[in-house]
Amino acid sequence: MMWITLFLVTLVWVSTTQADGPRSVTPEENGVTYGTVPPSPRDSDSTYYCENVLRDCETDVLWIRCYEKGIGRCIPKRRGPIRDFILLQANSSQEAEVSPTSKHRVYIPSSALRRSREDESREEEVRLVASVVNSTFFKLSPPQRRPRGRHFTPVHIQGTVLGGLVLVVKVGKYAVQNLPEPVKLTFQHNKEEVNGTCVFWQESHLDNTTGHWSAVGCETSDTGTDFICSCNHLSFFAVLVNPELSVDESDAVKLSYITYTGSALSIFFTVISLIIYICLQRRRPEKAIGVHLQLTVALLCLHIIFLLSNLWVWQLNETEDSWVCRGLGLLLHWSLLATFSWAALEGFHLYLLLIRVFNIYVRRYLLKLSLVGWGLPTLIAVVCGISGVYGKFNPESEGVNISNSPMQLCWMSRHRLLVSYITTVAFPCLVILCNSCMLVLVVFKFWGLRAGSGAIGSSSGWRRTKRENRGKLWKDCATVLGLSCVLGLPWGLATISYITIPGIYIFTILISLQGVYMFLWSVALNRKSRSDYNSSTKDPSSQKVMTTSFNN
Repeated sequence: MMWITLFLVTLVWVSTTQADGPRSVTPEENGVTYGTVPPSPRDSDSTYYCENVLRDCETDVLWIRCYEKGIGRCIPKRRGPIRDFILLQANSSQEAEVSPTSKHRVYIPSSALRRSREDESREEEVRLVASVVNSTFFKLSPPQRRPRGRHFTPVHIQGTVLGGLVLVVKVGKYAVQNLPEPVKLTFQHNKEEVNGTCVFWQESHLDNTTGHWSAVGCETSDTGTDFICSCNHLSFFAVLVNPELSVDESDAVKLSYITYTGSALSIFFTVISLIIYICLQRRRPEKAIGVHLQLTVALLCLHIIFLLSNLWVWQLNETEDSWVCRGLGLLLHWSLLATFSWAALEGFHLYLLLIRVFNIYVRRYLLKLSLVGWGLPTLIAVVCGISGVYGKFNPESEGVNISNSPMQLCWMSRHRLLVSYITTVAFPCLVILCNSCMLVLVVFKFWGLRAGSGAIGSSSGWRRTKRENRGKLWKDCATVLGLSCVLGLPWGLATISYITIPGIYIFTILISLQGVYMFLWSVALNRKSRSDYNSSTKDPSSQKVMTTSFNN
């Protein structure tokens, strides 16, 4: 990342204008003569110079409150512009627009100006201050520990402050918030900085100088050269470029409940799916059903071990670890690898069914698939277990910032994150990519079959065929949607979880309900099996569109 520190070259200073326009404040108007010693900002009964506010407040424990109070009643020391500072008396019946620097611009609607003087109805003019402050003054709060790690880590939006500068806007004496018409703040940027989020500084509940960046109440738009922030309040504003989006505390609790509830439902429906697949296997011993059965077992293990891992880590102290937690971490890693392995084998089997239909002879087909589907994850998990990879993972205590990860989990230690990325990021991405290609081939195959069906000459026959094709189209769409879930493609939605909070919710819901998808797919296969049996008894000439044969 390349950041350019914004140094101010020219500042705008507005001199005395018409009676209804913005008017600058001078020392003479405030009854202050030059040469006097400026009072401290901590002295509420005195006035002091705007040039000295930041210097006098930076040593204060509550410097932000000191600075905000100081700029609300300071006066300029001498005539002329103040560096990085704009001070005006704005008419509340008109809108106002100021630029404290060449890279920052503030537009305040008249409704915001009127809101700032609700208790000063006699005065038409309000005090408007806009300035920039170095971002190094803003200290992030340390992560708050939660006992027993029951929820996701409450991490707020993080990133680098654009230009290292924070824009401060204050109007009147009172807090301005919940505005019906937003305030617009413009931050000029380079074209290389394409990812930015408008935020404001939220002070910590503790009586110190810490806090965090929050985007609540602000919307971001990018014109290519400027980030435009539309906010419904006034505060200390900045733009975080290349931010790491994660969840706050309230969303973390909701996501935790969604995850646990979805996993419990997946366990219940996966057990039912296993019963259905076993019955189907006895009725029609097809290899495809055998592959579905193995994938369902892997999913069942994944959700059971995930819940057990979370339940067990609750029983441990903050720094305690145990061989049980290491064993659960190994099993969780193994079940995750097995799930993706069998999802890859589902794609491979689909390739054999659709592309290489004829002259396929594979001895002990399911046995060979099982050696890959169960053997490869077992080998990887055993090697990792011997290497001492597994244990209680706590991102906060280890100093690691990983979005959307549980606060504590029986998984892998921080020192083995490379192993985690290779086996749980690179491998799933490869599986999703291959299975996506298989799904595209399925779509083209369906399209070719429907396009190749001949039309009937009569108009009534043509209309009947059109209705039948429309029904087949819906069935094909349902088949493709079901196959996408079986092939594990919902895991590909992990990319949207790093873009928006709704994306995190969508990804969490879809992944936690994988067992429900397998249940729906098993029900659809069971119904298709019965319909195929009934149609074949009525019409012996009816056959499957695509068939394949394997030797056991």
